[in-house]
Amino acid sequence: MTMMQTKRLTLRLLAPQDAEAIERLAADKEVADTTLGIPHPYPAGSSAGFIQGMMEAAERGDSYSFAVIRAEDESFLGIVGIHLQQRHNTAELAYWIGRPYWNRGYCTEAAARVMQYAFEELALNRVYAAAMTRNPGSYKVMEKLGMKHEGVLRSHIRKGDAYEDVTYYGILRSEYYARIDKV
Repeated sequence: MTMMQTKRLTLRLLAPQDAEAIERLAADKEVADTTLGIPHPYPAGSSAGFIQGMMEAAERGDSYSFAVIRAEDESFLGIVGIHLQQRHNTAELAYWIGRPYWNRGYCTEAAARVMQYAFEELALNRVYAAAMTRNPGSYKVMEKLGMKHEGVLRSHIRKGDAYEDVTYYGILRSEYYARIDKV
C-alpha cells in the first residue's frame, strides 16, 4: 500500500521529491514550536535523510509516514504517520500540517484515513497520540477522531530549554468500530 484517498486529499508514502516542501513548511517557527520532533531552526538539507529513514522504516514495516497532498492542486500540506510497536499490536499516530493550511480540517481528514488504515488494514488493537498541553489544536484533532483522553505526563519532554507537559489520547479497535458503525 503506497497511496490512500480522502475527499480532498491524497496520502502517499514520503518520497525524495517531498524534501523541499518539508523544509519550507517545517522551517516555520510556529510549526516547530509545538511539534515534538521538528527542530527550529530546521537544518537545511536535513529532510533528505529524514525521508530516507522513513522510507526504510516503511520497508521494514516499522513505521509509515504519509505525505498529505491536496488533490485539487497537488500541494504538499504536511505529514501524518503511524509508528508501530508490533509486539503490542499498537501504534502512535503523529502529524503536522504547514501553517498556511491550518484550520481547514486537513489534519483531521488525513489522520482519520491513516487511523482507518491502522485498524482496517494493519488490524491494530490500539492507536494513541500525544501533544504538548499548550497545543490544543493538536489534541482537538485527536478528540475529533474519537480518541479518549488518557492522561497528562508532567514535564515529560524537553523542547529547547523548557520542559513540556504532554497529553495522551488513545482509541481501541473496538471503540473505532463502534464509532464507525454509528455513522
